Amino acid sequence: MFSRLGYSIKQSFSQMGRNKGMYFTSVLAITAMMLILGLFFVAFVNVDLFAKTIQQNYNVVQVYMENDNTDKLTEEIGKQIKAMDGVDNVEMVTSEEALQTLKKRWGDNAYLLDNLQENPLPDSYSVYVTDEAAAAAFAKNVVTIKGVNDITYYQETIDKLAKISRFIEVASLVTMIFLIIISIVIVANTIKLTVMNREKEISIMKYLGATDWFIRGPFILGGVFIGLFSSAVASGLVYLIYEKLVDILGGDIARILSVTLVPANYLIINLLIIFASLGVGIGVVGSIISIRRFLQK
Repeated sequence: MFSRLGYSIKQSFSQMGRNKGMYFTSVLAITAMMLILGLFFVAFVNVDLFAKTIQQNYNVVQVYMENDNTDKLTEEIGKQIKAMDGVDNVEMVTSEEALQTLKKRWGDNAYLLDNLQENPLPDSYSVYVTDEAAAAAFAKNVVTIKGVNDITYYQETIDKLAKISRFIEVASLVTMIFLIIISIVIVANTIKLTVMNREKEISIMKYLGATDWFIRGPFILGGVFIGLFSSAVASGLVYLIYEKLVDILGGDIARILSVTLVPANYLIINLLIIFASLGVGIGVVGSIISIRRFLQK
């Protein structure tokens, strides 16, 4: 068994050495395919994380007051809010408190807010409701109260993110199927040209009694090596691109949206497993397709 495996590995590397150009082209094509899929994967994972993180705040509705409200009117609005159905708790957030919170979110860039001539943020109420249905009903009714300027209702954001997530998921699936078919064809053609160069040798091996799987071995391993090498290169490229984006945008996203991007180190492990499995599958299927016709002669 080990002698056959050794023979297959040796022959596989020999084939790659003799057909460097074709194998290199295949690796480039499959790497490009995996790179595209990797970027879709990164986008999907982060959008899904954003939606789940924001969904934890589904029971909070932020109600903003008009800037020209008197303290008495703002207090009266608070009493009306507390009396509404589905309201569990109400917390007053003054404009000064809101500005301090914003400065904390901005981190090192908070100094930009020090030059404001006046505080642009309004007073508001953080309203905690009992469930999602109560949040939807409350959001619809509270805007009708005189003195209420606007609201922030996370459910709308969650719904939008869910739609984006589904779109990316469907687009990734369609793109993946299309690119996998192309990759299999590329690998099949590469192996096919290699098989054609060894057609006489294969005929002699069959005449001498070599089994089909013994003949297939080197070609299948060649396809596997193409897939594995492509997956390693693609994973490395996705990691470098994504890590750079995290360094550039990660802090700003955390401050603005109060969510963090998925760490690059965690993402790359999962991506490498997916790519390796995909690459091996493409290599095996492409190799079997390419050599089948020659073995049937």
